[in-house]
Amino acid sequence: MFSFRKTNTSSLLDSKLYDEVSFYKAFVKDLNKATSSIVIESPFLTERRAVQFCQLFARLSYKNGIKIRLNTGNPRHHDKLLEIQSWKAMQILRANGVKVCTYDDMRHRKLAIIDNTILYEGSLNIMSQNHSKEIMRRTVSRDMCRQIIKFTKMNNRFW
Repeated sequence: MFSFRKTNTSSLLDSKLYDEVSFYKAFVKDLNKATSSIVIESPFLTERRAVQFCQLFARLSYKNGIKIRLNTGNPRHHDKLLEIQSWKAMQILRANGVKVCTYDDMRHRKLAIIDNTILYEGSLNIMSQNHSKEIMRRTVSRDMCRQIIKFTKMNNRFW
C-alpha cells in the first residue's frame, strides 16, 4: 500500500524526548532558527496558546518571510467551548501571518516540521496543551520529515 524511500535510521539515534514542561522552550528555540517554513498539526486550538505564539509567528512570517501553516480539525466538530476557542485562536493566528487550514477528517495528529529538517511528533497538542502529561520526540532528519510529509499526504496540500 505504501512505498517509502530507504530512511537513514541513524538520525533516530539523535532524537530527543520532551515532556509538556520542556517541550515549549525547545520548540520556540527551533522556531526562532527557522529559515523557510513551519508546519504544525494540532487537532485543537485555544486562544491562550494562540496569544502565546502570535508575536513570534508575526515576526517570523512578516519580518523574516517564513511560511507558517497550521493544520487543525474543523471547529464545528468540537464541543461548544472548544469550538469557540478554535474560532478565536484561528482569528488571532491568521492576523499574525499563519495560514490556518481546517479539515473534516477528524485528524488527531500532533506534529511540527521546521524547514523540512526538524520533526516533532508525539502526543502533545502544540496549540492547546494544558495540564496533561505528554511526550514529544524531536528528530533532526530531512529523510524523516520527507517520510512524514509523504505518509500524511501533507505534500498534496502543503501551502
